[in-house]
Amino acid sequence: MKLWEKGILTDKLIEKFTVGRDRELDLLLARYDVLGSMAHVIMLGSVGLLTKTEQDALHSELLVIYEAIGKGSFVIEEEVEDVHSQVELMLTRKLGDAGKRIHTARSRNDQVLLDIKLFIRDELHQVITLAGRMFDMLIAQGERYKHILMPGYTHLQVAMPSSFGLWFGAYAESLTDDMQMMLAAYRVANQNPLGSAAGYGSSFPVNREQTTNLLGFDSMNYNVVNAQMSRGKTERCVAFALSSLAGTISKMAFDVCLFASQNFGFVVLPDEITTGSSIMPHKKNPDVFELLRARCNKIQALPAEIGHVIMNLPSGYFRDLQIIKESFLPVFEELKDCITMATFAVEKIKPVDNLLDDDRYRYIFSVDEVNRLVMNGIPFREAYASIAGQIREGNYHPGQGLQHTHEGSIGNLCNDKISLKMKEILGQFNFQKKDDAYRNLLKK
Repeated sequence: MKLWEKGILTDKLIEKFTVGRDRELDLLLARYDVLGSMAHVIMLGSVGLLTKTEQDALHSELLVIYEAIGKGSFVIEEEVEDVHSQVELMLTRKLGDAGKRIHTARSRNDQVLLDIKLFIRDELHQVITLAGRMFDMLIAQGERYKHILMPGYTHLQVAMPSSFGLWFGAYAESLTDDMQMMLAAYRVANQNPLGSAAGYGSSFPVNREQTTNLLGFDSMNYNVVNAQMSRGKTERCVAFALSSLAGTISKMAFDVCLFASQNFGFVVLPDEITTGSSIMPHKKNPDVFELLRARCNKIQALPAEIGHVIMNLPSGYFRDLQIIKESFLPVFEELKDCITMATFAVEKIKPVDNLLDDDRYRYIFSVDEVNRLVMNGIPFREAYASIAGQIREGNYHPGQGLQHTHEGSIGNLCNDKISLKMKEILGQFNFQKKDDAYRNLLKK
């Protein structure tokens, strides 16, 4: 079954190529197609395009389909093109003409765009929840290990004293930036496109404000052409947010791989989170962190991939946009797996104490020594030259009394401020609104 069928046969080779992976990927959108159809049915009834009897019958049957999706028994049949066609086919088989009326004032263009936006909202909700757990773990680890010093590097050269508290806290605060991007992406996605039809609206007297409220959107894409132009653009905005979070995890994973190597020896990885070598019995490989790095680097390529698909498309709908689903829809599961694994594995790493006692780090306190001289009245440039001369001549003997007290430094991590920042950002996501809307639609 095809919603566009006109009694003309399409070559099977063309059909296979144009359908692509829709039957497989549209299963991820199935529940959202039903929710969107429920809202659409209520709206059609309210403007007189469905009778009350038809509206009630369609809603009841959509509930049956929704339950089948939840149980995993919903399938897109071999001769059916996509999820939209499958749902309409099932309604028509059961309800006859009432099922045929559900597509009134709607196009597959606004239907798939709506499904994708509903899917994005729920998936971002899950990603953000998992990222919040990772944030809590990093803050807790930062507090736990805040007194254990470690070398800080610039240019991969020993630079200044750092601490494991500072390291864990850095990635925690990096997540707050990622959540800011998630918030922006969520707001872009949280606009209702339904009613834009094929991109030029409809002569039917549809009530777009009603479907906006029924589906728990904050607003709508008012201009119907812009609504269709948001296809691809929305996915790219979301992909940028996902890639930002993936970048944080990737960098953290790289750090752990570096720190766990024998030449650094900053952390110990417990046996249960490492793998081994088939010929070297001594090996403890950080495979989990290497895979996190690679998978998250792959996710960071997604915005560019989407951008290349949409970069030369004018306004209006084009089938090119279908291709985006192949990379975009599965990425959420990939990132959620990475967040879960990063949270599990990073919590288990064990920092090594007394690292700075090693003679290779004897110059790491030179900046603090320069600052001590400045505090005693010596101009900074003279203090710098004095310590540099001592190092050059081999006369430098470092002290290890650190006096870092300003906000965000070793002695004042500001984890409470970082936690408050995250709480304020997360409080701006109004997930309750969409969840309440879904519950109302699913009432029998």
